[in-house]
Amino acid sequence: MFDLVIRGGTVVDGTGAAPFPADVAVVGDRIVAVGPDLPPGRKEIDATGLIVTPGWVDVHTHYDGQVSWDSDMAPSSIHGVTTAVLGSCGVGFAPVRPADHDRLIKLMEGVEDIPGSALAEGITWDWESFPEYMDAIDAIPHTIDLCAQVPHDALRVYVMGDRAVADQPASAADIAQMQALLGEALDAGAFGFSTGRSDNHRSAEGLPTPASEAHESELVGLAEVFAGRDHGVLQFVNDFDILSGDEHFAREFGLVEAMTRASGGRPLSLSLMQRDQSPDQWKWVLDNVDRLRSEGLPVHVQCAPRGIGVILGLEATFQPFLGFPSYKAISDLPLAERVARMRDPAFKAQILTETSEPLAGDGSSIPPLADMLLKAVEWIAWRVFQLGQTPDYEPDMSTSVGARAAAQGRGALDAIYDALLEDDGHALLYFPIYNYTEGSLENVATMMNHPAALPGLSDGGAHVGTICDASFPTFLLTWWVRDRPTGRIPLEEAVHRQTQRTARFIGLSDRGVIREGLRADLNVIDLQGLSLTPPTLIADLPAGGKRLMQYAHGYKATLVAGQVITANGELTGAMPGRVVRSGR
Repeated sequence: MFDLVIRGGTVVDGTGAAPFPADVAVVGDRIVAVGPDLPPGRKEIDATGLIVTPGWVDVHTHYDGQVSWDSDMAPSSIHGVTTAVLGSCGVGFAPVRPADHDRLIKLMEGVEDIPGSALAEGITWDWESFPEYMDAIDAIPHTIDLCAQVPHDALRVYVMGDRAVADQPASAADIAQMQALLGEALDAGAFGFSTGRSDNHRSAEGLPTPASEAHESELVGLAEVFAGRDHGVLQFVNDFDILSGDEHFAREFGLVEAMTRASGGRPLSLSLMQRDQSPDQWKWVLDNVDRLRSEGLPVHVQCAPRGIGVILGLEATFQPFLGFPSYKAISDLPLAERVARMRDPAFKAQILTETSEPLAGDGSSIPPLADMLLKAVEWIAWRVFQLGQTPDYEPDMSTSVGARAAAQGRGALDAIYDALLEDDGHALLYFPIYNYTEGSLENVATMMNHPAALPGLSDGGAHVGTICDASFPTFLLTWWVRDRPTGRIPLEEAVHRQTQRTARFIGLSDRGVIREGLRADLNVIDLQGLSLTPPTLIADLPAGGKRLMQYAHGYKATLVAGQVITANGELTGAMPGRVVRSGR
């Protein structure tokens, strides 16, 4: 008798093949049979009218700190993710010397918007080396499997100390030591190496990230560690020095190319998005990726399925009045008191005469782009939308707060002020900063359908007060497969992209497909009933920290290694997740 049979569903097996009716049988952590009319199991899941898919493999998360205090791995685990890759964008917590704990916390706080107080209270620091980090988090039960990448920032700080953030190049000896530590981590099962070069990434103290200071010799030297190995990937985030102008693009993409060639042809992924400051830059990236792929180099781009933006609110990290003098004077008050003050007509009249004071600069984690946006609230209003109870992530521009204000004959600043006060100040607004230059997701469709594209950039565990994009896999199915009026993606293709394609990219051959002998990482989904709830702020981080959470309806069950970790959208308490070791 099988341990479990998922009976009567439509199997979407992850390969891109057409869906077919079949039962799926599980023994232990493995799929042992796929076919019609299988014998009974000790337990059964009725999948009549439902689809059965492999579990999602998310190649871009930031649970590096959360894994040491949290076993649930939400929100990813409640959106069908069964394997998550940590250590993205060059930030993380190993290797680390005890004296640098606070430095790495400030980096993660600034770059990924995770409260420093939560990190300081929650991280156990039961490690120094990267292999020790993997052992430490593997000793903690988790719902889902975890794959760890070596983050460049932590590696550089470990080797160079204060010089890592002092705009100093790494010496030959520094590079050799970083190479040895990276090689040690890869030998211990790390899945790869990540680095970041973004104008908008800075520490909580306003300092550039250590990786952004790295010269080509350092990046190439680290990539050389992969040459001759049969496992390991590289991950690169780069905005191509966009705040300084497009003339830097060729230089910055040259670093991507140099790392790819130096690695001996190991797979590399690069974040891709449309930025308003250079609306055609994403096309240049794809042109260069095509050039490298034509030479047989496995370069990929990570794409989001919707706008990359922020959630604005009085409880969130950002909102358009953050730098206004009158608001700054009340910003430390409890929410109810702030709302009461802001509802005073005299207070509102005064703040509407003001403009934002500078927030970015020395000693501030506010990036220059955010400061620019905060100074342009009237423009922001035309790109800000009320999500409502059924979140719309491709809204018509005519429904923006600014457009509605214009139709009512009132100022945009006035309208966005009132919108923030709705629901007693708990209202959340959606502001797509990137991928929405033309007011639609047509360019996103082009990105996602490119042969080099990987679903990514969910940032699960990060930007906890500004986004909740760990719901990307669910959105891909609801909007791009089922609901979008035009340009829909076939179900089997959407499933393939976030199962077999992502698993094979990262180097996992034991999951991502529903096939006998492979891991029983599975989703049972009511596709017609699948839906997203609006994001909401919850206070469940260490030290009382808040984060945005978004739930889903329609996941009947998610299995990891044959165990049901969620049933009808609720965590069951099962903790089969482990740290996966690459190359083993």
